Amino acid sequence: MSTAPAPHRDHDRSATARCRASVRRHERELVELSRSIHAEPELAFAEHRSAAKVADLLARHGFEVRTPVAGLDTALVAERGSGELVVAICAEYDALPEVGHACGHNVIAAAAVGAALALADVADELGITVRLIGTPAEETGGGKVLMLQRGVFDDVAMAMMVHPGPEDICRPVSLAITDLEVRYTGREAHAASAPQLGLNAADALTVAQVAIGLLRQHVEPQQMVHGIVTAGGAAPNIVPAHTAAVYNLRAAEARSLERLENRIRACFEAGATATGCTHEVVQISPVYAELDPDSWLSEAYRRAITELGREPLDRGAEQSRVIGSTDMGNVTRALPAIHPMIAIDCGGAVNHQVEFAAACATPTADRAVLDGALAMAWTAVAAAADSAQRERLLAAVRARSSSEEFCTPVGGAHRGPGAGAQQDAGGVA
Repeated sequence: MSTAPAPHRDHDRSATARCRASVRRHERELVELSRSIHAEPELAFAEHRSAAKVADLLARHGFEVRTPVAGLDTALVAERGSGELVVAICAEYDALPEVGHACGHNVIAAAAVGAALALADVADELGITVRLIGTPAEETGGGKVLMLQRGVFDDVAMAMMVHPGPEDICRPVSLAITDLEVRYTGREAHAASAPQLGLNAADALTVAQVAIGLLRQHVEPQQMVHGIVTAGGAAPNIVPAHTAAVYNLRAAEARSLERLENRIRACFEAGATATGCTHEVVQISPVYAELDPDSWLSEAYRRAITELGREPLDRGAEQSRVIGSTDMGNVTRALPAIHPMIAIDCGGAVNHQVEFAAACATPTADRAVLDGALAMAWTAVAAAADSAQRERLLAAVRARSSSEEFCTPVGGAHRGPGAGAQQDAGGVA
């Protein structure tokens, strides 16, 4: 990469104007991309059509596109420019089972493409490399965590994405999360003629659920646990030998999450002990860390979104808005990055509701695509044009490159792409 000198602050105004013109010029393509992804929802690690739509649009506009990357079939990297400052825009495009794009990842993907196209027009002027990173499996599977571990973010100086929600929040709060599947194995028997010969795996799961329910009174602040039964038996006249459930465990930070996990595992064990069944616990996804957004970039985004006529929550109110969990948290804890929420008119609905999915294919969602794209582009322009911030970001890259800890795995073992893909494990989730 070239080491072009940092652009002068006078270039800032010119670059922001060109970014605005670019977003306007590509408005139809960006809205069509958002609506098209929304119309064909795909689950984690299976977003083949969605990833292809993102890749094809960027390729048509001169981006060098690589896919698959990091050993993930639906991950991609698209680049323009050759500057030393690498600006990454993260695009998510996986959907949820049954409710489709009820988290609005179609808006995220289209806004990311819009920001990348806008920055490509000023990349040489600003001395930046624009890198759109298509990150699969945010809802479950931890695509960003895997891509961090496999080097995709190693030379990135700053990373951004915007996520639709009911409110504009420049620096949202998220929770760390891990998702566990518990499986019980007992012994079948006739439920009427010989129940004494059976070991009831459904009872084991019931005991675990009761224990978890009682534990909820005693969890720490911001610890949460919620789950679903995924296998409960085959017929009422057979003592069930196999049951399973998936649980999300959340906490304010990693140490609290570890304490919660130890207690939940004890509840799982109680079910097995009480019934004589055996059990195993499998971690479905990598651990998602809590968000730690970069302060300077968050404020630059706040200025941009305000200039676009939006009214983000004030800094005090932001701290009371817990948005769920996201694997972007791991990115923000590895390098300077932000994950703001951008408001759409959702009529009182919230993420992961059918009504919110419908709102993500409306004119207000289309506006969020365009505003989000431009606000991210302006944030990158502000950082690249400020010599002190530019040097801060580049220094952080140099420091990471000399550290052996940058890409160490976060959390426990991962079963691989597609594992548990039918369950929601995080992501403003």
